[in-house]
Amino acid sequence: MLLNLNIIDLAVVDALDLDLEPGMSVLTGETGAGKSILLTALGLALGDRADSGYVRPNSKRAEVNLEFDLSKAPLVKQWLEQQELDADGHCLVRRTISEDGRSKAYINNRPVNLQTLQALSRQLVEIHGQHAHLTLLDKDEQRLLLDAFAQNQALLDAVNDCYQNWKHSHKTLQQLLRAGSDQAEREELLRYQLEELQQLDLDNFDYQALAEEHNKLANLGKILGVGQQQLDILYDNDQQSVAQMLGHCNHAIGELSEYAGELHAIVELLNDAEIQVGEASQQLRRFLDNQEADPQQLVWLENQIGIVQNLSRKHKTTPEELPRLAAQLATELDNISHGSERIESLTLDCENRLKQYRQLAAELSASRQTAAAELQQRISDTVKELGMPHGEFLVNISTDPNAEPQRNGLDAIEFLVSTNPGLPAKPLAKVASGGELSRISLAIQVTTSTDKTTPTMIFDEVDSGIGGGIAEIVGQKLRRLSQNRQVLCVTHLPQVASQAHQHLFVAKNQKAAVTSSTVRRLSDEERVTEVARMLGGVTITENTLAHAREMLQVGKG
Repeated sequence: MLLNLNIIDLAVVDALDLDLEPGMSVLTGETGAGKSILLTALGLALGDRADSGYVRPNSKRAEVNLEFDLSKAPLVKQWLEQQELDADGHCLVRRTISEDGRSKAYINNRPVNLQTLQALSRQLVEIHGQHAHLTLLDKDEQRLLLDAFAQNQALLDAVNDCYQNWKHSHKTLQQLLRAGSDQAEREELLRYQLEELQQLDLDNFDYQALAEEHNKLANLGKILGVGQQQLDILYDNDQQSVAQMLGHCNHAIGELSEYAGELHAIVELLNDAEIQVGEASQQLRRFLDNQEADPQQLVWLENQIGIVQNLSRKHKTTPEELPRLAAQLATELDNISHGSERIESLTLDCENRLKQYRQLAAELSASRQTAAAELQQRISDTVKELGMPHGEFLVNISTDPNAEPQRNGLDAIEFLVSTNPGLPAKPLAKVASGGELSRISLAIQVTTSTDKTTPTMIFDEVDSGIGGGIAEIVGQKLRRLSQNRQVLCVTHLPQVASQAHQHLFVAKNQKAAVTSSTVRRLSDEERVTEVARMLGGVTITENTLAHAREMLQVGKG
């Protein structure tokens, strides 16, 4: 569970250190107070995309720290041990964002990449956003929810691995079959092209080195002439070389330094210059002495470069890519040369993989059918409790066992709902109003969360669009959900807030034209005042306060 949330210089929060407890915690506050920034901070710490806009004005960086207790999360501890990131039953997550937008992530004070952080986050926290009902309209999301409820991940992985293997074999087989129609002509062309390319000694081919050696030999006369001329200027000219002039200059300023101590530093620089000129002259002399004209090698190089450039133009590629092209042609030639054998082998392989895929897909479909029956009953029961007495939720699974293999099996999965008796069930997007869709979404989230092992669950205003007695039922369900996990809920409903074990209040402050948000835990009496405020009305009366106390008392029961 999440023990502590610490924020520094993130958007409207300059500093926040918040301890969280087991059970159900609610986060309330007036509109615009900054409730969303806490969820933003959690999202960033758990791997969401970051940019410089999150850094508080006049700050160099933003920082979010999370501390988790893993005593009831053995699978997370095992994962951390496998990644060599374990730390005695606790987990510290840290994310920093600099003013230039760059971010860094740490797990137990060890730097990690974003993919590793996200892999951990999925096991620690599950966030249900206030727009979750919109994603529910997507059929892929519906399939994901059903498979998660059915705990199908291992079976899904097996189906998808088998699909990838079949797809690779099937694609290769189709290529071989297409190539067979003009096999002889293509084989002759490939052999000719390979023979052309192989004259380049491809095992030792380095076009850049070839070009550099040619450039050097082609300009050797200039290199020797200019090089010797510069060597004379630097060192060999007895009357006026750079080395001789530096020596005179060094000697003269050295004498002056006896009268002006400030010149000692200049003398040292001149000494260094003399040494550098001497070393440069020696290296230049050795280089020039080792150069030797080789007309035959130059002719050979020009011939090779000509061949390379001609082949590059012919194959419409760069000289550097010719070895890779030769390898591709050789592979294709080998496939054609052994085409009949490979076609027979691949045909058998495809048949075996297809048979294995259909068996696994049938198992996956059976598992989904079983889970769908239970899931639709649970969600239908919850929908009825949420003020839709005639609501019926259905999971429609249609399967074509003879269809070509595809990812995630052969099932088409769609969530249907009927809100009135006697009317056929229709897809969510076509039947549910905004308020009905919010309730159905909440029913799905609460129902599917019951069987999950994620230790911390966050609900961000998922109760929007409901009120009255239904809101109280929602609060009861969230509280019941918190019996074996930690639940954090951002809400504007007093019926939900009154059910919480811990009540956190977000307030907005403004000093010197700078806005900041703070969060604090409310005492029992402060909770009464806040629930009364949420009940409505500009003026809080004794009756409102009494109603709030009654709601909190019922919530505790």
